[in-house]
Amino acid sequence: MSESQLHRSDEKVAVVTGAGQGIGYAIAAALAPRGVRVVVTDRNPETGAAAAKELGCAFLPLDVSDPLAVTATANEVVRRFGHVDILVNNAGIAHEDAALDVTDEVWNRILSVDLTGTFVACREFGRHFVRQRSGSIVNISSIAAFIGSNPEYHVAYDVAKAGVAQMARSLAVEWAQYGVRVNAVAPGRTRTPILDTVGMDDPERMTQWIEQIPMRRLLEADEIASAVAFIALDGSAVTGQTLLVDGGQIAQ
Repeated sequence: MSESQLHRSDEKVAVVTGAGQGIGYAIAAALAPRGVRVVVTDRNPETGAAAAKELGCAFLPLDVSDPLAVTATANEVVRRFGHVDILVNNAGIAHEDAALDVTDEVWNRILSVDLTGTFVACREFGRHFVRQRSGSIVNISSIAAFIGSNPEYHVAYDVAKAGVAQMARSLAVEWAQYGVRVNAVAPGRTRTPILDTVGMDDPERMTQWIEQIPMRRLLEADEIASAVAFIALDGSAVTGQTLLVDGGQIAQ
């Protein structure tokens, strides 16, 4: 990054975790054209750097399950740009297994990324938001926070995604006095690499999924990204909410 790109206080600065592909990439792509300086983070340096190059964004490698790395990333963003305005907690992993087969290792790994990683990012970026008395956080939850997963089972993922939605509500109440908004977006089944791991290549399962959605189709990543961009940038009075973007599945 050149010196001329540093400390541009006239533009909002957004950090999107897990933005190397899928929904995270789409979110970064939605924010960048709106005058936002986007910092792509991803635990995979090659994927993340390639995404950032395509989008014309900055890149920082980050594994959100490493608290020290999260703290360092928050501080580095502020050092480079002078401030940070938006955090999108998108990084997440999934694991499909019946509850009786979920090992302690799997449970702890899912929660360390999807739940604890999200909280640590909220806390460490929140320090800067509270200090500057402004900021917007969007946690990526899931419809799995509201329903039991079917036909696949992933209880650890479901619990983690319910947790990040509640986290948004709790932090919204606590930090409203500092001008900090905290919300969540809960996508339905969306065409992403993570969905590929749990059944995109299974025609029978795909049929089951689509039959559960009133719109009778999977969602696209840019549809989730549009909702995130609205909440992050335009929803100035929206805080403590979880916006379902699910093709009507939960409304049934």
